[in-house]
Amino acid sequence: MKRTRIIFFVIIGLAVLVVAGGLIWSQLGSEPDPIVPETGSGPLEVQIVSALPVADWVQEAARQFNGENHTLDGRLIQVTVTPMDGLTAKGRYDRDEMEPFPTAWIPDSRYLVELVNAAYKERLGRDVFLTDGEYRTRPLVISLLAWGIYDSRASVLEQRFGEISWQAIHEAAIAPGGWAELGGQNDWGYFKLAISNPRKNISGLAAMVAAAGEYYDKTNISVEDVTSPEFQGWLGEIMSSMSDLSGGTYTVADLALFGYTTGDAGQLLESDLLVNMQGIQTRWADPLRIVYPEYVTWFDFPFTVWMGPETTAQEKNAALEFEEYLLSAEVQGKALAYGLRPANPEVPVTGEGSLFEQWEEQGVVGVVPRTTAMRSPDRDVLQALLRWFDLNVAGR
Repeated sequence: MKRTRIIFFVIIGLAVLVVAGGLIWSQLGSEPDPIVPETGSGPLEVQIVSALPVADWVQEAARQFNGENHTLDGRLIQVTVTPMDGLTAKGRYDRDEMEPFPTAWIPDSRYLVELVNAAYKERLGRDVFLTDGEYRTRPLVISLLAWGIYDSRASVLEQRFGEISWQAIHEAAIAPGGWAELGGQNDWGYFKLAISNPRKNISGLAAMVAAAGEYYDKTNISVEDVTSPEFQGWLGEIMSSMSDLSGGTYTVADLALFGYTTGDAGQLLESDLLVNMQGIQTRWADPLRIVYPEYVTWFDFPFTVWMGPETTAQEKNAALEFEEYLLSAEVQGKALAYGLRPANPEVPVTGEGSLFEQWEEQGVVGVVPRTTAMRSPDRDVLQALLRWFDLNVAGR
């Protein structure tokens, strides 16, 4: 019996040694399983910061895009749009205050892109926005600055000065007897200018640049031009006619709500004028007329993909998918209902829902008759104008 037990325990011991040896050998003699890097499987989040004049159109397109479940490499693309004025966005880029960091930016104008890119290139030694290749900056829709003026006031100024211009506005602004001296009615009071606050809206700053263009009769404005005492005195007389309400961000909406209290005329974004035209026609007996200036300031609302490491390559490519969607004929056609001119050459400004057709009798045209385009001012010109505004207009 004892011998049987000894043999049993020896067999069990040998079995344990065999199993243990096998385990040790397998660990020493085989290669470990390779580590497979994790890949994202959730939605591709595309953050878009959009200029205010196109934000409604872009948001509508984003809702439709998201509802259609577009994918890239098997991952669902989800687009989020944050409305933001171009000057505000530029400031946040300059101060590294963008949160969440946008995959792409749709500013009011290409020159804002150039200003931000130049600042980053000085700091990083490379471009963060590109001008060529797959990720190049591309315009989505177009608008321009135009005169919006009540018909009764336009008739008086045209009879007195022959046309609506910055010089005519200047003479109206400094008339000591107000509208009565110009040939209008006594109860109209003094002329009131409506432009957006240059600190709150890029169109207000662009209007000041356009005024300089007409004053000097040229398209390229320098720091020397805008710091000239003679020009500053002339511009100051014009800006002194601004009403309190016209210092806001949405001047055209104010015109629709408050009428003459906001202003008699102003150089404003064509798309804003068209979008608010119905409200003006409904509330006020005096219709608003659109007049195109000799020196035209264009806004091209470019789609601009950020090229830094803050966003992934897949997110950048997903942004391009949404860009192509915005440039499609269907979505471009919907821009007409927002008073925006399509950048897609296959889409005319006429058609169903076009505000250009609806308000043709108020002076809006599909093809702008004058093509003298203002050149984009550089950073120093903008800073000089804003500094002058702060010292001479904003604080009064």
